[in-house]
Amino acid sequence: MLDSPVTSVEQADVVVVGARCAGSATAVTLARAGHRVVVLDAAPLPSDTLSTHLLWPAGLAELRRLGVLAEVEALDAPRLTRAYADGAGYGIESPFPAVDGIDYAMCVRRTGLDGVLARAAIEAGADVRPRCRVTSIVWAQNRCAGVRYTDRSGAVVEIRAALVVGADGRHSTVARSVGADQPFLTTPSGRDCYYAYWRDTTGNPRHTAAQWRHGADLGTAFPCDDGLVLSLVQPPAVPGRSGPGEAERRYTEAVDRIPALAARLRGCERVGRVRAATGIASYFRRSAGPGWALPGDAGHFKDPVTAQGIRDALHYGRLLAEAVTAVIDDPRALDRSLLEWERRRIVECRDIFHWTNRLARGEAMRPLEIALYRSAATDPELARITTGIFSRTRRPAELYTPSRAARLVVDAVRDQRANTRAVLLDLALEIRTGARNWFTDRTALRGNTPPLPPPTRVRRPTPTVPESRATRGR
Repeated sequence: MLDSPVTSVEQADVVVVGARCAGSATAVTLARAGHRVVVLDAAPLPSDTLSTHLLWPAGLAELRRLGVLAEVEALDAPRLTRAYADGAGYGIESPFPAVDGIDYAMCVRRTGLDGVLARAAIEAGADVRPRCRVTSIVWAQNRCAGVRYTDRSGAVVEIRAALVVGADGRHSTVARSVGADQPFLTTPSGRDCYYAYWRDTTGNPRHTAAQWRHGADLGTAFPCDDGLVLSLVQPPAVPGRSGPGEAERRYTEAVDRIPALAARLRGCERVGRVRAATGIASYFRRSAGPGWALPGDAGHFKDPVTAQGIRDALHYGRLLAEAVTAVIDDPRALDRSLLEWERRRIVECRDIFHWTNRLARGEAMRPLEIALYRSAATDPELARITTGIFSRTRRPAELYTPSRAARLVVDAVRDQRANTRAVLLDLALEIRTGARNWFTDRTALRGNTPPLPPPTRVRRPTPTVPESRATRGR
């Protein structure tokens, strides 16, 4: 099958497909190091995208490393200085752990955040091109050697580059083109996700990021920029495709089932439509190969219940750039660096992957989890550990030490609302889950990723114009 005729061929060091969090972090870092970077995005920039956009302190620390935190804060989202979680009637409140001196979170809508990141890439020297849709990968001697894309005028352009970075999300064109779109590990979520914005009212706590668990439902309220509050609900997943009005109905019903969330939104005015993400699955894909890499959701995705996506996109986009900047012109060294970057992300994300899957089970709280909430409501250290897990400053293993786990079992047995059989069944489930995660960490998530199937090659027509160098937009 032939592609459309090429109207021009350009040369760059790196092509980044996707100009949002992962793509911009990669582009900024590489462009500042002096590389010729072209960034392509199919959407206009800035523009909105499906995202719950809570930034924990670690995410804000990444923005500071990119030199854009002050500009993001100028978007006027409030600093969230307290985390509040309520489950089974037990409320837990704690401060955020500091990461590089930042001890607050922020919820910044993506139009503003992504606009800041795209401007930073341009100012660093990257050539950022919106409304340009990548259609295929260019191959040379079994290496990814560039991309073809259609620009806003409909012209087909080819860019040759030593590295192609696919930062183009869960439905990544680059991942599909290199044969990496099928995950080597995937865990379906037990929850669907719906969210909407509300105009906040005077007197509501604009400094608190809040989450409630009620029955099998989970809901949040995150104050964000422009006087709004982002409210997300995650009811148990319902198989099948949503029909017209289904998102609105499920969102409204879930809010009504969570009394504390309904009370938080009382007097607030809904702004805009309900957004939906259903059929969610957390996964790891092969994320590095000869001349290509997949940062962000293109290579690794976690259910939004733990709000880790933006931090990881920024963090591993930046680390990718730092890993390859000195070896762009050495194919063997470049490929080694890409594989080491991929292994690092797998190993570092294992704990939060398992923790996320635990919270995404889409069921009512179990006896041991209720006991944990009850203990954390009066134990500040437990509350700090829990908040630290979300902030990536603490590990889940610190929460479930043998002595603490034993105390939770005893506490759960003493709870008049539970029965001993239910507690023992829950304990057995925790043991099986822990054993399964241990085995997964030493097999699929050890970091030795499986080989990829051969990617589909597309026969190329001869370009119609001479090759030219990519310009460096400033």
